Amino acid sequence: MPDNDVRYTGTAIGLHWLLGLALVGTFSVGIYMHELPMSPQRLKLYNWHKWAGIVILGLSLARLAWRLTHPPPADVPMPAWQGRAMHLTHRAMYVLFLAVPLAGWAYSSASGFPVVLFGKLPLPDFVPVDRALAETLKQTHALLAITLAVLALLHVAAALKHHWIDRDGLLHRMVPALRSRRQP
Repeated sequence: MPDNDVRYTGTAIGLHWLLGLALVGTFSVGIYMHELPMSPQRLKLYNWHKWAGIVILGLSLARLAWRLTHPPPADVPMPAWQGRAMHLTHRAMYVLFLAVPLAGWAYSSASGFPVVLFGKLPLPDFVPVDRALAETLKQTHALLAITLAVLALLHVAAALKHHWIDRDGLLHRMVPALRSRRQP
């Protein structure tokens, strides 16, 4: 098959890896910052985390728009249960790409700490200040983020399994470094 029929577009590949790196960085900072004592460093990291969340939300919307307007390449042949698991995981990850930052934004709003993107652009609060709601949203944000991290790890594990064990070329579709060579 021609390369265009088995690979994602350059835009899809770029958005995939940019979003993946942003998620890893933001998740890592989120885990680290919540253990810090109250300090200027903690406040700085919380603001960075919020900014990154809004950027991730924008990247996710761009990725979803691209995906809806540009069909993916044909699926690599695999057992039916693996294909169903792949599609279900991808759908769940797209939902979580949006739900995690929205829950974080809502948590920030309910806590009374507005999101000011890059310290310059105040974003609207879309829930009222409410301590009980803030606690629920904090837990929701954390649970959704952990769920997304687990699904992302499964996604990576499945891609590596297809690359190293099945050797079916699945990883070739999304890795820029393998663009010119199809794996056997």
